[in-house]
Amino acid sequence: MNNSDGMFTILSVGELTTYIRDVLERDPVLGSVWVTGEATNVVRSTAGHVYFSLRDDKSQIKCVLFRSYVRQQRFIPANGDAVLVHGNVSVYEVAGAYQLYVDEIQPVGDGRLRLAFQELCRKLEAEGLFDETRKRPLPRRPRCIGVITSPTGAVWHDIQTVLRRRYPLAHLLLAPAQVQGEEAPQSVIAALEELNHDGRAEVIIIARGGGSLEDLWCFNSETLARAVFASHIPVISAIGHETDVTLCDLVADCRAPTPSAAAEIVAPDIRELLSELAEFASRLRTALDERVQDERDRLDRRRARLEHGSPRRRIGQERLRLDGLEGRLRRQIARTVQEKRQRLGALGRQIQLLHPHGPLERGYALVTDRFTGQRQRSAHDLEIGQHLLLEFIDGAAATQVNEVHLTRARGAECG
Repeated sequence: MNNSDGMFTILSVGELTTYIRDVLERDPVLGSVWVTGEATNVVRSTAGHVYFSLRDDKSQIKCVLFRSYVRQQRFIPANGDAVLVHGNVSVYEVAGAYQLYVDEIQPVGDGRLRLAFQELCRKLEAEGLFDETRKRPLPRRPRCIGVITSPTGAVWHDIQTVLRRRYPLAHLLLAPAQVQGEEAPQSVIAALEELNHDGRAEVIIIARGGGSLEDLWCFNSETLARAVFASHIPVISAIGHETDVTLCDLVADCRAPTPSAAAEIVAPDIRELLSELAEFASRLRTALDERVQDERDRLDRRRARLEHGSPRRRIGQERLRLDGLEGRLRRQIARTVQEKRQRLGALGRQIQLLHPHGPLERGYALVTDRFTGQRQRSAHDLEIGQHLLLEFIDGAAATQVNEVHLTRARGAECG
């Protein structure tokens, strides 16, 4: 509001803010300005806008990159990135604060390197160099380990110390190389090719200690990444610290957070091996005992089958059978003899009853013709004057028939 004299002007807060905005937007420098600084407080909203601040050692300014411009950017800063941004300065009227409305962002220094790194990553990933399915397993107990690093650095000493403690059985084969500077990629490639050509190493460690992005940049070489990919021997990449990621890490068969960790990954702890060896020995003894027992059982079964069909057993069986037959024969003979004896006794008794001496013992006599020796059984056979011999049990007497007295007829006797 103007007073009646025109001496001064009174503006509302909104009018003043609008006036300042118009002044800023009409300024030819502030309407299209390039600003460099460090990006901080980077936040991406749910709507897709990116808010951040640019600062240097003296001051800072708030910035906003609207969603429509976000899609056009090849690079979105992270906290700490040095960037060069383009835009115009205006006022955010609600807060009454001036800020830089950004429409283009370019990396500066490390930022450019990160952008180049991202582009190489996309390229090599599209070609399949990062494919997990093609990465090879590491040998469990390598006899020879190739190491590509600087021979004068602490990394080589650390790897030797770890492996001497954990796995002194392994032989270390150093392929010295430059690990920093423009000539480093070709030096590492030459060492890698040398180890592949030598053929003794079963696994290769590419190692370097920590450093800045520029110090580690040689391990982002596309040529080196392809050489690692082409290696016939599995490769462990141990570049920088755990937070440092290089193309060499992404292409390698295995990535270790530090060189010392790579030495622990590549070889087992010998104490664990000794424990496993003791367990294997115990299992072997148990298996041998079981095998020996199984063989003994099998031998016993075969011996039993052999004995079952052996001549000695057959002879023994036949002897038993013969003994049985002999016993039965003896018993049969004894029964037969007994029966014969009984029959003989009966016959003896019968003979004794039928023996001529039997009647003699009972007081009878045998009558025989003295001249013919014929037995005289009937009085009808006697003739007067016939000379007879009378045999008694204890002797004989001669006599002559003087007369014959018949008591019955012969026919009656026969009938």
